[in-house]
This record gives sequence, C-alpha cells and structure tokens, in this order.
Amino acid sequence: MNMNLLEKLKMQKKEPQKPPPESPLFWTEISESVSRRFNFDKDGQLSMKILDDSRPVIQRMIDSFLNTFFPSGYPYSVSEGYLRYTQFRALQHCSSAALSVLSTQSLLFAAGLRPTPAQATAVSWILKDGMQHVGKLICTNLGARMDSEPKSWRILADVLYDLGTGLEVLSPLCPHLFLEVAGLGNFAKGMAVVAARATRLPIYSSFAKEGNLSDLFAKGEAISTLSNVVGLGAGIQLASTICSSMQGKLVVGPLLSIIHIYSVIEEIRAAPVNTLNPQRTAMIVADFLKTGKISSPADLRYREDLLFTGRLIEDAGNVKVGRALRKVVKPSKLQELKQIFPEEKFLLNRGNNWVDMVLTHDATAEDALRGWLVAAYAADMEKSSHEPSAIVLQDAYEKMNDVFSPFLSELQAKGWHTDRFLDGTGSRFAW
Repeated sequence: MNMNLLEKLKMQKKEPQKPPPESPLFWTEISESVSRRFNFDKDGQLSMKILDDSRPVIQRMIDSFLNTFFPSGYPYSVSEGYLRYTQFRALQHCSSAALSVLSTQSLLFAAGLRPTPAQATAVSWILKDGMQHVGKLICTNLGARMDSEPKSWRILADVLYDLGTGLEVLSPLCPHLFLEVAGLGNFAKGMAVVAARATRLPIYSSFAKEGNLSDLFAKGEAISTLSNVVGLGAGIQLASTICSSMQGKLVVGPLLSIIHIYSVIEEIRAAPVNTLNPQRTAMIVADFLKTGKISSPADLRYREDLLFTGRLIEDAGNVKVGRALRKVVKPSKLQELKQIFPEEKFLLNRGNNWVDMVLTHDATAEDALRGWLVAAYAADMEKSSHEPSAIVLQDAYEKMNDVFSPFLSELQAKGWHTDRFLDGTGSRFAW
C-alpha cells in the first residue's frame, strides 16, 4: 500500500501542471454616444456587441448612410475635395442613367418597335455588345496617355459616351440607317467605357490618404449604384411623359447631356491627383521659382488645363518632354550635350520656342525634376546674362544641386509621388 502511494506521488510530480484557462479578453469603447463591447474569443475571432446607443433616430440614419456610402474614418481618411467629387459623381451617374433609357427607347422606335419604358430599360443591357467591343479594343492601346492625363481622358470618356447616346436618341429620324447609327453609337460608348475604367484608379488613389483604396472603391460603387437606380427611375418617368415624343427627347436629351458633362468636369477638377506629369511638374517648378514654396496636389487641382494639357509654361522654362531624341538633337551636337551633365539621366536642348528634355529609359520623376529645374533656372539667367548657353547651363545646374534636396523633401511631404514620371507615350532613350 505504501509502495502504491509513493508511485502515485511520483506520477503527480512528473505530470506538468496545466495553466488555468484563459478568460476571454474584452473591452468597452464609447464613441459618439454609442457603447460597444469588443472581445476576442478563444479561437482568436473579434466580436462586437452594442451595449448602449443613445443617439437620436435621425442621427442613427445619418451615420448608417455615411457608413454605407463614405469610407471609414471620413472625412479624415480622404484627401481634400472628396465630398465635392462624390456629389458630382452621383449627379453624373443619375443623368447618364436617365439619358440611357431615352436612347434605348429611341433605338427600339427606330427598329419599328413600340416598347414600354420598362422594356427599354431591360433591353438597354443587351445593346452593349457588337461595335462596343471594337471601341474597347481600340481604346486599350492608349493606357499610357490615360496614366499621364487621367482627368482629361475621364472627361473625354463621358463626352464620347454622350455622343454615342445622342446618336441612339436621333436614330428614329433615320430608321433606314438603324444598324449604322446604333453601331457607331455603341462604338463611341465602348471607347468611353474603357477610358472611364482606366482612369478610375489614379483618381481614387489621389484621395486615399490612409491606404484605404479598396474602401474608396467600394463606397464609390455604392454611390454609383444608388445614383444609377435613381437615374433609371427618372428616365422611365421622362420616357413615359415629356419624352414620349421625339420633340421631347430633342429638348430633354441635350439638357441631360449638359448636366452630365458639367458634373464630370466638376467631379474631376475636385480630385487632387498626386502623380507627376509634364503639366503638373511645370506648375510646381514655376511656383517654386516665383514663391520658393511647393504647391500641393490640392493647390494645383483647379489650375490644371484639362483641354490643352501640353501647354508650355514660361515661368518653368518652356520645357517640352517626350519628343524622340533623333528629332531633338543633331548627331553632331549629341556628344556635346552628353558631356554637359554626364551623370544625369536627361538631355536638354534649347530650340527656338522651347527647351526639349529627353529622358533615359530608367529615369524617375526625380530625374525629370532635376532637368526641369536646370532648364527653368537657365531660362531665368539668360534674360539678364550674355554668357554662352553652355556656361549658363552649368551655373543653372549648380544652383539646382544646391536646392534640390530640400526641394525634393518638401515635395514628398506635400504628398507628391516621385517614383515615376508619367509622360504618356513620351519617347525615352538608352546609351
């Protein structure tokens, strides 16, 4: 019996003692009159339970709306201008959806049918094939230009879309050309769809302050869906009343198109795109030379020329980027230009009306900024100097080196992306 007792004691010593079971971790957060209890279950899953909600019903509805259609943390999680962008985006989708109902109804009239407005809405999803795919394929080759100028291409996309829709609205006036008119309209709309989708990412990226790009996309789609539903309802009502005749369509159609294009322009102008292209780089350099300060993306958004994107800016040295090296420099002068800045990834050549800057294939936005500053300083020095151009370029280069480090640091602090220079289909070269 004593032996059995000793063996039991030895067995108890060998067995490790089990730690006491962990109690689930929980805490309570109180925010905006709402008490929420959070806890981690044993399997590591986070769960939340509302303990108390003393908000008025109206406030709950507003908060629910904001949570559905605006990114988490709004307005602090997005860049300036997002609300204005969203307002006009909703108006744009609403007017576009209403216009699509009228165009589809007209197409069916031209084909000899007399559909109800509801039938026109359903068939509008079927008439997006054919020539539309051809337009999409053609537009896919222009992706680099869309990266460089997303705002201009976004506006062009909606102009093309309204042009295609307008052809469909006018189709009953020439029923014998139904296939031609419908095909051309869908061709324009196909190009518009690709351009609109391709420019969506750089626009949304400009608003994502906290890496919340997916959240912005999701809320943008929610706003688009709601606006399209409202627009389809308005289109059905218009098609049943004012626009039941061709005369009504000729009045309401252009009005909806004007609202649509105006909304797109205001929506796009509100976006503070933070990538560097030729126009934005020139504006930054011009402001820096005049004031000594760096403009932020929000500062430049309403100053961008969305129609003439390649305009030259005198205060920034009248620099033009993207021309082929063979068109810029004569072979006899190439070695001379190369020796001026042997370590740099750009070449500068002064012409009669502007300064050509050609970049190497691996040049970044920092290299483009360095070249642009040299050209701008040189243009400023030449106004009061009679020295040869090579000496002026050397002096401008030294001045650029003196200011570039703080210039670049401030530029990045303002939110500009300096890893890539988006010159569209600009020509690059390699030694």
